[in-house]
Amino acid sequence: MTSPFARLGVPTNLVDVLATFDIDTPTPIQAATLPDSLAGRDVLGRGRTGSGKTFAFALPVVARLAAERRRPAPGRPRALVLAPTRELAAQIADSLRPLAAADRLSLLTIFGGVNQNPQVRALRDGVDILVATPGRLLDLRDQGHLALSDVMVTVIDEADHMSDMGFLPGVKKILAATPNRSQRLLFSATLDNAVNVLVKQFLHDPVVHEADSAQSPVATMQHHVLTVSPAERLDVVADLTAAPGRTIVFTRTKHGAKKLAKQLVARGIPAVDLHGNLNQNARTRHLEAFGSGRVETLVATDIAARGIHVDDVALVVHADPPTEHKAYLHRSGRTARAGHAGTVVTIATPDQRGDVRGLMRAAKITPQISEATPEILHSLAPGERHLMSAAEVVERTPSAPVQQQQQGGGNRRSGGGRGRGGRGGATGHGTSGTRGGEQRSTGGRGGASTRGRSGGSSNAGAQRSSAGTSRRGGGASSASPAGSTRGAAAFSASAGRAQRRSR
Repeated sequence: MTSPFARLGVPTNLVDVLATFDIDTPTPIQAATLPDSLAGRDVLGRGRTGSGKTFAFALPVVARLAAERRRPAPGRPRALVLAPTRELAAQIADSLRPLAAADRLSLLTIFGGVNQNPQVRALRDGVDILVATPGRLLDLRDQGHLALSDVMVTVIDEADHMSDMGFLPGVKKILAATPNRSQRLLFSATLDNAVNVLVKQFLHDPVVHEADSAQSPVATMQHHVLTVSPAERLDVVADLTAAPGRTIVFTRTKHGAKKLAKQLVARGIPAVDLHGNLNQNARTRHLEAFGSGRVETLVATDIAARGIHVDDVALVVHADPPTEHKAYLHRSGRTARAGHAGTVVTIATPDQRGDVRGLMRAAKITPQISEATPEILHSLAPGERHLMSAAEVVERTPSAPVQQQQQGGGNRRSGGGRGRGGRGGATGHGTSGTRGGEQRSTGGRGGASTRGRSGGSSNAGAQRSSAGTSRRGGGASSASPAGSTRGAAAFSASAGRAQRRSR
């Protein structure tokens, strides 16, 4: 039986690579764009992040270069993929790498914030596919380390984010340096005036395809607004993030992200922050910890909404409501990816209610508005609230704050307390596989609790699948009033194997 990808024109060897990652059915944006992009047409593809855009351009890039077999000249890449952030550039390269390897094509990722010398040396050796952020690419070009005159196909991913971040002037310089009649593929969640100018200036008779526009919210995404007092805000965020499963919490400022991550860690909830003040090594460590499932809470500024792909994010929390609806849609798009369900919660204090109502109207969303009662919190994030000892949090969390390391073994949650490994209890660990197969048994005062987690993480390039405890998995959950003190109670939470996600 012929593969659906093969029927679209994808070469057999690339279809085989997709099959190794259990990818056999094209997403709507892939099915729409691949026939034209594989035929060499310029394409404008509009679709929300998570709709499978990466493979929609990765497959034609590799197929085009493989069809014209020649070695790249030093400093002259044959294909160029532009991304707005370092994290997205790295993730695009991960998806491209196994496809490129199937045709023995070389691949290089370049971005700022790291030493340029290794990048310069790799360019000198010759590169088929270059994945880059605009700033570092222009720096190296201006220094004479690379030229774009041999580029056969250029991809601009997340073009609207490029515009939002002020990169379009640089993108125009880059496109102007590529051959005028070379193929150009542009992907964007929205098409605002700035992006439209780019399309008119540099794309030749483009074919326009649209799937899952960011202007039409995903049906499987549930939107909620919780009204809380400023004093309750941290307690509510802590309660939601203590539930099993991956959660991304958004703040408006870098300082706010750093502070909130520290506060969650101090309460026994492993969390990492992601924002512009982190150096590249820290950003990479934190995103890897979250992507692998070692840490299940990421506290981020809008930088994490710029196209970052992390599978199995069941809950997005706007701890600070964004200022405009496009940011809300991009942030919320971290969940409900590739047709899967997800929940979005916006925390609104009394003085923010009017702004949040206007935000939802502009986004064409009618949220469910509720008070942050214990019952509501457990319905939004089902499962036993699990808090870790200081030692466990430090073990799991990169760059754990000093105050967490100095904290005692007790944990605080929403103003309450819970002892773990206390009087009459014992703790044992057994770990097998890749961050998987973990079984933890923890004794508390007068009781015992068990938690099992199974699964593994694989990051072979094009596909990441991480085990995590299913937040929506129908397991029993017990609600207790916020701020109450609970003795240890027996509970069990089992992990569901992460389903395959299309990039």
